[in-house]
Amino acid sequence: MTEVLLIDEQSERTASLTEALRKQGMAVQTAATLPALDQLSHYTCLICDHAQIDPDLNQYAATIPLIVLSEQASIPAAVACIRRGATDYLAAPVSTDLLVAAVERASAQTALAQKQSLEHFRMIGSSEPMRHLKESIAKVAPTDSTVLILGQSGTGKELVARALHAASARSSAPLISINCATVPQNLIEAELFGLEPFETSPGGHRGLIEAAEGGTLFLDEIAELPNAAQARLLRVLRGENRRVGSSATAPANVRIIAATHRDLSALVASGQFREDLFYRLNVVSLEILPLKQRSADVEEIAAWLLERTSERLNKEGLKLSAEASDAMRRYHWPGNVRELENAIERAVILADNNSEITRALLAIQPDPEHPAEADVVMEGDQTSLEDYFVRFVLDHQDQLTETELAEKLGISRKSLWERRQRLNIPRRKTRKRGPRRDAS
Repeated sequence: MTEVLLIDEQSERTASLTEALRKQGMAVQTAATLPALDQLSHYTCLICDHAQIDPDLNQYAATIPLIVLSEQASIPAAVACIRRGATDYLAAPVSTDLLVAAVERASAQTALAQKQSLEHFRMIGSSEPMRHLKESIAKVAPTDSTVLILGQSGTGKELVARALHAASARSSAPLISINCATVPQNLIEAELFGLEPFETSPGGHRGLIEAAEGGTLFLDEIAELPNAAQARLLRVLRGENRRVGSSATAPANVRIIAATHRDLSALVASGQFREDLFYRLNVVSLEILPLKQRSADVEEIAAWLLERTSERLNKEGLKLSAEASDAMRRYHWPGNVRELENAIERAVILADNNSEITRALLAIQPDPEHPAEADVVMEGDQTSLEDYFVRFVLDHQDQLTETELAEKLGISRKSLWERRQRLNIPRRKTRKRGPRRDAS
């Protein structure tokens, strides 16, 4: 049942609104003053007079879907309330139909948030590292602390960010994500912090900081943020935002979650990342280990992916063969969970109903020299996937063709080329080529 909390000092209006909502099958509780935030958890939405909630609007809107009523309604006031996180803004006296529709929208938003919370916490894996990660998320999520998520590409950093948001008091407010590496450096400040109107852009525009007001902003690949944008982000972490081209600041109520696959402390030491920003971001750090160091989770994740993908693609009776399970355990998964998901989807597409998923369908080739039980270790247990990639390519590029290198690494030739470019390992033009395979 939809449970509504109605806060209004005017008893006559409260009585009429309560009667109208109860006729629609809703449970309504009334009060003259705002309750504490921790008393709102079982309500679907909060309806409150603008004058009463205005000082604390951001805080309450971040906790529960909020419908604001105002006897002095205006478009600027409505825009301001919505920007601060309100679900709806209605002029009082309000018609029953409008109010019921607003409550139904809030109810749908609450149901979606609950569903997303369950989905986001569906992080598969029972290994010790995964259990520790889940426990850490449960402890950190209810706070407003900044979180730094560390992990290789494809390990699920955005999934962790979504889990943190879904379990926080901000779950009913927006979660907005941006990959800092995908936005041109000359545009990222305006994209993040907003753009003040000027001659060539008379309208200006909101930045993602403003769009995430009351909620969470997830900054993926934070190491790629330009220095000027890093300085602006420091202001946001202090609670204020300033648009590009403006000298005025505005309050910023947004939780920052950042992620990277790079070593930020090393970038700080080399002057490529601001030290003060690093310490501001690194209040709580959560590390996601690569899949090759969580071999116990591989089959569990694969089984869940197989079930979900089969349902989505309308395939029935598929199961993993013993050969496929063994291959997955002994494969080093350079693309981590993302690569595993792609392998499962490819296999489901190619498989017939009521058949087994074979190693050939997964299209992975385990390296017999590096079984899963003995993870690749070079220069200590902390050696990253990039270290392994660089060492492997340099050690074998004189004996193997690009196709053979890619096959050994379990990636495509295109991925091999892209990683060569990113890690600055150009092909040697004069190197000897390894023996080519027969056409057969």
